[in-house]
Amino acid sequence: MTHAYFVTGTDTEIGKTTIAAGLLCAARQAGLSTAAAKPVASGCVHGPEGLRNDDALALLGQCSLALAYEEVNPFAFAPAIAPHLAAREAGVELSVVRLRPAVEWVLARGADFTLVEGAGGWRVPLAGRESLSDLAIALQLPVILVVGVRLGCINHAVLSAEAIERDGLRLAGWVANIVDPHTSRLEENLATLAERLPAPCLGRVPRLGEATPETVAQYLRLPAL
Repeated sequence: MTHAYFVTGTDTEIGKTTIAAGLLCAARQAGLSTAAAKPVASGCVHGPEGLRNDDALALLGQCSLALAYEEVNPFAFAPAIAPHLAAREAGVELSVVRLRPAVEWVLARGADFTLVEGAGGWRVPLAGRESLSDLAIALQLPVILVVGVRLGCINHAVLSAEAIERDGLRLAGWVANIVDPHTSRLEENLATLAERLPAPCLGRVPRLGEATPETVAQYLRLPAL
C-alpha cells in the first residue's frame, strides 16, 4: 500500500524540510520506497544545470526512486521572497492548475511513502485568491504539520490544525521541532500541543548540532501515521 502526505509548517524557517527529509530517511530505513515533491521553491541558486534549491535537493537525496530535479521541484525562483511574489517577478502565474500535474506525476510513480512539501505555512499565497493549501485540497492528501516549537507555537499550531480540518483534510500527524531549546516551560508547551492537536505526535526533534536526515530520523515514529 502506498502512502502520500502533504507537509506544511506553522511558519517559515521552522525546519519543515529537515523534518520531511528525516521522515523520508526513516521510511527508507524501514524498507519502503520513497519519493518527494516540492512543487514551488524560492531562494534558489543559479548553477550549471539551472536554478537549484537546497530544500528540494535535500528531499531529492532521500528519494529511493530515480527522479530528476525538475520532477521534484518544477517551479524554482531565485529571489528569497514569498513564492507568489518571486513568480510574479519572473512572469510566471502560480496556480493549482499548473502545479497539480507535476505533483500527480510524482505520486503516480507509486512509491510506498511520498511527501509533498509546501512552502512556509498553510496559507502561503499562489496567484489570485489561491493558496498552496488549495493544492493539498485538490490532491486530497492527508497533512503532516511541522510545529516549530518556540514562543507562540501553540497558537500557530492550533490555528493551522483548525484550518486544515475546515478545508476537509485529515491531520495525519505532527512533529515537534524544537527550534528554540530555551523556550520557557518547554515540557508544558509540548503537553499542551499534545492535548490540543487532533492527531498523533510523530516525534520530538531536539535542536541538533548537525541535523542530517539520519540523525533526525532517530527521533521520528512512522508507525504513528
